[in-house]
Amino acid sequence: MSSEVHEAASGQAEERAIRALFEATSAAWSDGDAGAFVGRYAQDATVILPGVHLRDRDGIRSAMGAAFAGPLKGSRRIHTTETVRFLGPDVAVVVTRSVTTFAGEVEPPADRWELATWTLVRRGGEWLVEAYHSSPAGLSG
Repeated sequence: MSSEVHEAASGQAEERAIRALFEATSAAWSDGDAGAFVGRYAQDATVILPGVHLRDRDGIRSAMGAAFAGPLKGSRRIHTTETVRFLGPDVAVVVTRSVTTFAGEVEPPADRWELATWTLVRRGGEWLVEAYHSSPAGLSG
């Protein structure tokens, strides 16, 4: 196998692994399981949302646990991967269009969609979220 073909196959496998991370966090979100959700985050991960800055896995677990028990109870999270860019073999920057759908909603309103930037690192063969930043996508996003 040529090195170009091997690199392409390897890149596709890594992209699948990264997409699996989003599937796992979305499943944990739907289950309201803050422990499983934060299990895909690095110990010192950073999450920035409008008006919110969470500084580590414990802070993310606490905030998400409260949210899953309260305003996010019964909701689900949808991520559509826009781009995956590898900065090295164990670091990737991913941009997604993401949205939260609340219990009873078939489709979320267009103005609820977000654009998110994810910095992912691979540790021990597993991709983890090191940093996450989200902002409203806007209607033309």
